[in-house]
Order: sequence, then C-alpha cells, then structure tokens
Amino acid sequence: MELQHFSHSHPLVFIEAPSHQSEKAYYCSGCEEVISGPRFSCMTCGFHLDENCAKAPSEINHPFHRNHSLNLLANSPYRGACICDFCDKFCKKFVYHCSCKLDLHIKCALFLYNIAEKKFGDQLQYIARKDPSISTENHSQELKEAKCFACWKPLLDSAYLSLDCGFFLHKKCAELPPEINHLCHRRHSLLLQFNNDRLPCQICQETQCRGLVYCCSICKFVLHIECVSPSPIIEDTSSHEHPFTRWLRPSSFICDACGTSGNYISYNCSTCYLIVHEKCISLPRIIKHLWHHHPIFHKYFVVDKEECGTLECGFCHEEVNKEFGSYYCSECKFILHVNCALQETDWYEKIESINAYEKLNENAMLVADTMDPSFFVIKEIRLGKNVINTEIKHFSHGHNLIHNDEVKDHRCCNGCSQLIETSFYSCLQCDFFLHKSCAELPRRKQIWHHFHQHPLDLISICVFVCRCCASKCISFAYKCMKYLCESHYCVRCAEDSPTYTSQGHKHLLYAFVRYRGLCNACGGRIEDDGIMYRCKGCDFNVHFDCAVFPQTARHKCDEHFLTLTYHDDNDNPDCHYCDICEGERSPNNWFYHCAICDNSAHPKCVVGDFPFLTLGSTFVENNHPHSLVFVQKDYPYPECCKCGQPCLDLSLECSKTYCNYITHWIC
Repeated sequence: MELQHFSHSHPLVFIEAPSHQSEKAYYCSGCEEVISGPRFSCMTCGFHLDENCAKAPSEINHPFHRNHSLNLLANSPYRGACICDFCDKFCKKFVYHCSCKLDLHIKCALFLYNIAEKKFGDQLQYIARKDPSISTENHSQELKEAKCFACWKPLLDSAYLSLDCGFFLHKKCAELPPEINHLCHRRHSLLLQFNNDRLPCQICQETQCRGLVYCCSICKFVLHIECVSPSPIIEDTSSHEHPFTRWLRPSSFICDACGTSGNYISYNCSTCYLIVHEKCISLPRIIKHLWHHHPIFHKYFVVDKEECGTLECGFCHEEVNKEFGSYYCSECKFILHVNCALQETDWYEKIESINAYEKLNENAMLVADTMDPSFFVIKEIRLGKNVINTEIKHFSHGHNLIHNDEVKDHRCCNGCSQLIETSFYSCLQCDFFLHKSCAELPRRKQIWHHFHQHPLDLISICVFVCRCCASKCISFAYKCMKYLCESHYCVRCAEDSPTYTSQGHKHLLYAFVRYRGLCNACGGRIEDDGIMYRCKGCDFNVHFDCAVFPQTARHKCDEHFLTLTYHDDNDNPDCHYCDICEGERSPNNWFYHCAICDNSAHPKCVVGDFPFLTLGSTFVENNHPHSLVFVQKDYPYPECCKCGQPCLDLSLECSKTYCNYITHWIC
C-alpha cells in the first residue's frame, strides 16, 4: 500500500510493525518520536511517518478552538520554531496552525481532539493513574517541577495520568466537561478552549497563555480551570490574621490589598472590613526589593503624620493612592504599588520576619568581615586629623603601590579604565595605576540592579562584558558567584543608584524600566527593555550607558583634554558638526569640547567602540605562555588561532614578536 503525503515528494510505502529482532530505530518525521508500530516510509530519502501522523487530517475543526479550523503544516509557519500552546514545547516538524496564531504539536492536537470528542474512551481507561498523596515512589526532580498541560498547576497536586501516555495531565483535567454554566457569567455558557487571545482570568486576574481555560468568546470572559470552583474560605495567617470568605456575585470593587479594580468574585474579611482579589490574600507581608535598601512592608493603607502630600511609586513614578494597599518603608517614605513591587519574581525576596532579615544581614556582615581587605597599609602619614596612606599593598597587584597627588601624564586607571585626574596610587616597578577611589573599593558590594540579592565579589583585572552597560572591559569587576550566574559589572555601573544627578539637568533623575522615548544626551532612541534615567516633569531622559560618560576624555583629534558639555550656546549652524566624523551635531545634545582648539565631537565618536579597553594594554591568558596585547589589525587581517576567522575586530596578539599567536578577544 502506498500513500502520497503532502509533506514529501515521493510516495510512501506502508511497512508493518517491526519485528522484535529488528535493532534499527526509525524516527517519525512528523512528531520526531520513535516509531513503535506500522509506518509509511520512503527508504530512498530516509523519510518515515508513523501511522497516526501519516493519516492525520490536513484540516480539523477542533472542539477546543471553535472559531476557526486548524491546518496541518509540515513545518513551523514562522521563521523559527514555534511553541505548542498546549505543552509549551517547541514544534519543529508537523504542526496544526490557525491564523489567530494558535499552534499545536500534531500529537497534542490529536490527543486533545480524542479527549474532547470522548473518543479516548477505552484507550483512556488503560492509562494508569497515579495518586501522589499515597504514592511511595521517590518523585524525580522533573516530576516535582512538572505542570499539568491543561490547567498549568503542579502535576503532583492531584492524581495524574501515567507519563507513559506522553503527556503531563491530571486525571480530573482529562475528564473536564466541555461546557459549563457559571454564576459569574450568566449570559452565555463557558466552553473549554485554548486561551489564544491571552485573556486574564476574571477571578484571579492572572493570564494563562498555555493549556485550556473556560471561555466565552463573545464576551471575552475567561476562567481558569482551578478558578471555576474557588474555595469558599481561604486562610493564610502568614499574610493576614483572619480568614477571607468568598463573595460569589458579580460586582465591581477596588481591592484593599493592591488598589486595583475587580469585577467578579471577591473575598471579604468581616473582621477588618477588607475586600480583596483572591490572588491578594497571600501577598507577602515583608519583602526586600531591588529598588530599596530596607525591607518594605505591605500596608492596607498608609497613615504618616510627617507625610501629608502625595507619594509616587518608586518604580513607575506614578501617584500611589495611600488609602489602598502598597509596599511602604516608613523610615524613608519609600512606596511601591503592589503590582509594581511583585511584577518580577527576580526583583524581590520574601522575608518571614524582621528578625530573620537582621540575622541574614548579620551573617552577610560576618562573611564580609572575614574577607581579606582590598589593601594593607604599609606606610602612612598624619596631616592634622587626616591620615594619608602613602604606601599600600593592594590585592590586585604583586608590588607595593605609592600614593601620588600630582598628575603628570595622561594615564588610565587599571581598575576602571578611565583617565586619572585626581589622587592615585602607582607602582614604581610596573606600568600600573589606580585611582585612590578604585584602590579603596570594598571587596564585596550589593548592586541594586542585580537580580540576585547578595553582595558581589570584587575581582582583579579581567576581560569581560559588563552586564549593565554592555561595555567590553579589561578592569576590576564585581562578579556574582551564584551558581551558573557569573554576571560581571564594571566599577562604574556598580557605583550607580536608582537616582542620578547630572550636570546636564537641574533636577534629580530617577531610574525607569521599560520606557520608550529619545535620549537627551545622545539623541538616540530609548528602547523599553532596560534601565534609563528620567525626569518625568521635564521629560528629560538619559540612556543608562550615556549616564556613565566620563567628564573628561582624550582623543587623537585634539592634544588637550575634551570636556563633556551639555548644551551648545553657539547659534551658528555651521558650527554644529562633529570634528571627528564630520556629521551633523544637535546643539541640544551632549558633546565633548575643547575650549582651546574649539573642537567639538559626538560623545560616542570620542569614546569609540571600546571606551574601557585601552589598545596596547596587556592581558595574561591561562592557555598561552606569553602575555597578550590588545590590538586592532589593519588589512590584510590575520586569522584567529582559535576559530580560524579573520581578526577584523578587537583582538589579542602575543607580545613576543617571534610568536604569531592572535585571537579574537571574545574567543
């Protein structure tokens, strides 16, 4: 028997199930699973389909997606692989696709079709059920982390189908009614559907992108499977001392816990006269947030005798209604909307109690105290009440360093790669220099915008890309030692805070996340995927990396220092050009200027592509016996000794002239 399948140019020959003696395994080109039964094959091309994939209909009207039909495609309809809206895994081969961007593995689509049409019948009863509450087996880590593909709750919460069926699925979810009537939506029935419109549940306010929900497509009304029958009484003493009772009637309200609106089921505390969303019952009482250095407390309302005016959220900088729930630090008058505080789980940590937090801090301080200091004092002098360390032994260098106040040459600090203009330490034997401030950096430091809330370790000179400003650096770095993280931050970004004072603006600038607009420093666009600084009242915005432009810089176009200047008072448009790239320059944007030579240039033309990497500086690599020098080669470009590609970009070349070793710096 032959089959001409749309996905292959040659006829496919039917082959019976392989014998037990056959050792060769064939993989289905439709679902990518091992074929254990009959198959259709093109032996010439090595193309195989199991019987289910070969006979799958090219178009189906799926009971869980009634608005449109699903079409079977041989590959992802997008440029890359798509993600199955049921199991949340990549679809690399056969996929059922709808124009409304619903995508399903062929196996997932057919499995759900059989469940919905009750065609699973006899087949379902032979799938073993497992009850985690009475099971004596040790659950694997995968099983502990697994979620039901239908409701997306932990699989071990209730009895589930054996994983031999190929799906993570609760038994109760496999037996859900396809249609229900619900008190919260009395106009129409709710149908079990895919949530391809990504609508939030009207009870818990959360959005479940994968799996199944009960939905009224006419009214855009969605209920999660677990929210269809919410618990009548919820008690969580870790968040609130009294139980909350369900009020199962559609009515609008403002949640006392988070300050946002609700339209359907609410929960009431009759003792405190509170009305809250179901999800707000278990809000953490105390959190430590990236945006603030103290623990902040959840308050149902804020009363402060010293603060009678309005308070702005420290994250979104919009006004917070003090009559409803927020997270608040009374010591600093710092406040966050509940949804701003909790929107990213990486941004905060739950704290059980203040005592627990103080103990954690004490332990961290003990660890910091046991670390070696950044330097040891060898010699010092006293000038009145001031003590000056004239000679030190720094952890980053093998020789002693001598204190200097007089800056003679144009030297760069080995700690931060910026020009030295103030007091510094130098080595009399080596070409090694450190700003006084860089020499005194703490060995451990908490960085406010790093998502692992523990101090980072200061490490000696290394080559890295700063996680914050994305600059390529050879300097000191603060490194996260958490397993599999190893993020590096340059010294400049480690010193930043949620506020920024700029000589280019009269007001204090605040850190914003996910903002779109134009940067007043460079004139470029600000995308919404990172941190930037902004004065909301003046609509003044600065990229995070523009905020770390050095106040003075050097460039070969001028023999003098160039000073960062914030506005060009010269009205002559003929002067508004960059003396490096000769392109136009806005008088309202920042620029570097030499008042002696009257040269002006774009900041990025001055600092270049590698502002914190000095060409000619040396680096020691463990895999090469000689020291390496940072270079940028001219044509003809030598080949990288590691990847074999031409070294067009920044490279590391062996300092020994007789050694031809060169490699891309990234290699």
